Amino acid sequence: MKNLWIIIWMLFLSPVVWGQYYSTVSKKAMKNFEEARACYQQRDDACVEEKLKKVIQADPEFLEAYQLLAQLLYDRGRLEEAIDYYSTSLEIDSTGNPEGYRLLAGMTLQTGDYERSLALINTYLAFSPGKVSARHAALILKEKCLFAMEALKHPVPFQPENLGDSVNSEFSEYWPYLSVDNRLLMFTVLVPVDSQAAPHPSGMQEDFYYSTRSGSHWTMRRSAGYPLNTPDNEGAHTMTADGRTLYFTACNRRDGQGRCDIYVSTREQGRWSKPVNLGAPVNTIYSEKHPAVSADGRRLYFSSDRPGGKGSYDIWMSVRSGDGWGKPENLGDSVNTSGTEQSPFIHFDQQTLYFSSTGWPGMGRSDLFISRINSRQSWGKAKNLGYPINTFHDEIGLTLNARGNTAYFASDRGGGRDTDLFSFEMPGEVRPMPVSYMTGRVYDSRTMKGVGAVVQLIDLGSGETVTELETSEKKGDYLVTLPTGRDYAFNVTAGGYLFHSDHFTFSGIHDLTAPLRRDIPLDRVAAGSAVVLHNVFFET
Repeated sequence: MKNLWIIIWMLFLSPVVWGQYYSTVSKKAMKNFEEARACYQQRDDACVEEKLKKVIQADPEFLEAYQLLAQLLYDRGRLEEAIDYYSTSLEIDSTGNPEGYRLLAGMTLQTGDYERSLALINTYLAFSPGKVSARHAALILKEKCLFAMEALKHPVPFQPENLGDSVNSEFSEYWPYLSVDNRLLMFTVLVPVDSQAAPHPSGMQEDFYYSTRSGSHWTMRRSAGYPLNTPDNEGAHTMTADGRTLYFTACNRRDGQGRCDIYVSTREQGRWSKPVNLGAPVNTIYSEKHPAVSADGRRLYFSSDRPGGKGSYDIWMSVRSGDGWGKPENLGDSVNTSGTEQSPFIHFDQQTLYFSSTGWPGMGRSDLFISRINSRQSWGKAKNLGYPINTFHDEIGLTLNARGNTAYFASDRGGGRDTDLFSFEMPGEVRPMPVSYMTGRVYDSRTMKGVGAVVQLIDLGSGETVTELETSEKKGDYLVTLPTGRDYAFNVTAGGYLFHSDHFTFSGIHDLTAPLRRDIPLDRVAAGSAVVLHNVFFET
């Protein structure tokens, strides 16, 4: 829709011969139109609006004035007024601007008036193919209207709860991320800045804040501070399950490779390291944003507009290889469309993906969807989370707890233009596989000192490696997330130590007050030492 608006504004600014291109011969209307153009060049929106209204008073059938005023009001968030003015332009000339019906349908869709939007699209599609230029986009819009009208008849359970004053403020809070143990909530806040210390055109910047759980409540939020927060913008983040590695989005930085890049910081002894650009092949000269890392840190999902995608932004995935990342792969047609896919969240079960999309049928421009890995180890077709989780507003940025029964998201549903963080109980049909977690420590059996080791867990039912991670070198501690109700092989290896193997059944839900714990003592390799292999199985 904005592409056609840009064309209209280009005509507005071009030095054309009045009367040859526009639908008026009124000199008074022309004079005010010229003055409106001068105001626009000075970026004085109020003046532009005033002059365009005078144009309409001088000539109530000056089509372009209605269209330009609608564009101005749309950009300023005054959607209902924009719809009224653009509707009038189509009433004045019902056949001269076929594309106008599609544009107006897109605007009315954003108000939740699906029946009117559908009627406008049908009018657009009734024009002969030679007179319209975006039938495919119109058909997508029609599909959205039909989906939304049906979804309204079958609402899903949804009762969002505001997280309260300790988390939310008079500013906008968004991009929540919850730790696997349910104790830490990290999010992005749009805060005012000191214009002298860090000049920003908007006077605002994005910083990280966090809150910790105390019983059933969240403590007063705190700034993440330096080195995560800087005079630049930081946001759209993700963490590994052990809380040691943070990935986030930053745009237009001096060390950036493109418009937006993904950065990484690690946490050791309670402090975050200075973030560094993740580099190629994840980052390119294009935009990479909204990272989502799997619980074991081996897969990184993100949104990018790089070449080779299906639409403007697609979701891609890169697999960790040694100390670097492999060439990203597009998630394919089951997830990506010709629209925009972004804000991926991979659940701790490592097989359920949530994301936002403008391309799949939904309630508005951007809805939330779910896709699961199927038996063929490929992504299943995206499914809309349903109404009223999705509405005619833009829904973007969702995270879930490990159990999969509670979701967190940002919304402006409380009124006003600022967004707050909310939680809600996830409907059963779109929940991920319940996941619990296990903690432990790998240590030297003689000295009791921590050992840096590789911990590998294999699903004995499928034979697949579900988690592979490294313990911290100094403490030897680890945290892994696992789907419950399965049998696992547990292997630990470290240089200079005997191999350790075991197997166990992981059942039940282990929360932060009673996690499953397995400490592993390792014996050093020495003459005469022996190891017991617990993971050698034979058919009965």
